Amino acid sequence: MCGIFGIVVEQEQPLGEILVQAGKRLSYRGYDSVGCATLHEDGSIDLRKDVGKVDEVAERLRFFEMTGRRGMVQLRWATFGTPSQVNAQPHFDSDGDLVGAHNGNVVNNVELRQQFIAQGMTVRSTNDGESCVHAVERYVDQGYDMVGAIRRACHDLEGDYAFVIGRVGEDRLYALKKGSGLVVGLGEGSSCVSSDLPSILPFTRRILRVQDGEIVVLWADRVELRRVEDGGVIEREVETVAESMEVAEKGGYPHFMLKEIHEQPGVVRELLNLFEASAHVAPMVERMAKARHLYLVGCGTSYHACMLGSVYMARLAGRAAIPILAPQFIAQYGPALGEDDVGLFVSQSGETKDVLNALEVAQERGTHVLGLVNVLGSTLMNVSERYLPLACGYEISVPATKTFTNQVVAFLYLALRMGGRDTAILARLPGLLEETLDLIEPQAAALEANLADRDDLYCLGYGLTYPIALEGALKLKEVTYAHCEGMLSTEFKHGPLSAVHQGYPVIFVAGPEDVPLIVSGVNETTCRGGWAIAIGEEDDQLRNNAHDLIRLPEAGPLLSPILATLPLQVLSYRLSLARGYDPDFPRNLSKTLTVD
Repeated sequence: MCGIFGIVVEQEQPLGEILVQAGKRLSYRGYDSVGCATLHEDGSIDLRKDVGKVDEVAERLRFFEMTGRRGMVQLRWATFGTPSQVNAQPHFDSDGDLVGAHNGNVVNNVELRQQFIAQGMTVRSTNDGESCVHAVERYVDQGYDMVGAIRRACHDLEGDYAFVIGRVGEDRLYALKKGSGLVVGLGEGSSCVSSDLPSILPFTRRILRVQDGEIVVLWADRVELRRVEDGGVIEREVETVAESMEVAEKGGYPHFMLKEIHEQPGVVRELLNLFEASAHVAPMVERMAKARHLYLVGCGTSYHACMLGSVYMARLAGRAAIPILAPQFIAQYGPALGEDDVGLFVSQSGETKDVLNALEVAQERGTHVLGLVNVLGSTLMNVSERYLPLACGYEISVPATKTFTNQVVAFLYLALRMGGRDTAILARLPGLLEETLDLIEPQAAALEANLADRDDLYCLGYGLTYPIALEGALKLKEVTYAHCEGMLSTEFKHGPLSAVHQGYPVIFVAGPEDVPLIVSGVNETTCRGGWAIAIGEEDDQLRNNAHDLIRLPEAGPLLSPILATLPLQVLSYRLSLARGYDPDFPRNLSKTLTVD
């Protein structure tokens, strides 16, 4: 997602190079625009920003000429407001006395903007980062000092975010954490604050980790932590970190795949906050509900998400939605498409050639085109009539993990809205995902030794878990190079059961409603000597009939399939390492497939 970095130094000096390098070290998070601001001793602020990559924008806008005692850089991944120069960060307040930038989502951004405009403030963008600045401005104008203004602004800003802000005529910067990451660095003659470690380590290895509900005041020679609740000073020990730059970029994890698996609770929380505040959800749902035929179009992992989305829509909205692989969409449905049809096209990158080919055919037939995409500014986003962002940030590991989960959550959210149901049931999901990760690590480790040398296995599911079985099989194939076939559990007896022999592994993904049917498949396997591994909530039938049960938290039929994704991801990761492979970059594969 977005990344912020701010620095305070002892005397006015060139800061442009420092800010550009910090921005580059945050660029692995993903972004569509970049901006820098420096504050001068004469009370002026130099603000430069635009859409594009750090190097290109820095050269065009001459970031290297920027000087000051205080400075900040922000890399923006668009959520509120399209990628544009005016929506790029940092932002001014009404009079240009404050400048600030944020990371995260302020979900009541639209309502706040209306308030600020009604109060006579100068609102220049539709970006929620600007709302952070105006929220502070509102209380500064009422006579509060900066800490007091930030404390009160925090209560007005809903969502998960962190921001950095500076004021003319001062010698310090301020930062606030509420949900998004924030780390402080204490250097020699300088202090800095950032979304994460990589941009701090070149300056210092002495850090303070900021907690939610805390404000940081940064001077060149010291920092101060204060509580939002009462403004009181917080005492905290400074840490000395030993991580290398590579480890820091991976958040302390040995591989990006594992880091991205563990990011899933956070990105799901951000997506739900974003959708609850989005003005685009309702018209998108309305368009889908009115379709003569509704198609869900994707490839690979995205297609598996479409399959699960189809089941959710039928179950929750009584709406038939046809999941279809993008290349087959052209042959199977292309000639029959019409102006009353709707295609929802799904792609992590937004550049998948097969998906764009299918989309082009749909447009030629007058079919309405909607998008579900992670990379904003991509072709899919630009050509869709309406789109929703997946809000995952940059996914570096080639195997999709967090993007699949957010695609599925997006489909579940849309299905609930289409069926006129309460989306509040999703509020439990981030916590359940965290609980699942804690539960499954030791369970996956226990299976690793016996599965590591297996070159052939099956992964089976039924109903809501059938797409999860397909996705789990894909993950195992991608990173272990073993052949794992995903299949509907009831189809296994129609031929593939012949592959089962003594000790042959078969994974069964069981939804809580489908346990009796899954147990039937388990017994068909075990009575022929096969090794049955079940994934599901605690259940006596699963426990007594399968050889092993990877237990999930109790979540109910709608959420349990999403949780079941995680053990398959973790197991794939562990087996990849056990077999001596790099899970981040499996052979023969690319993150973005731009060829037919």
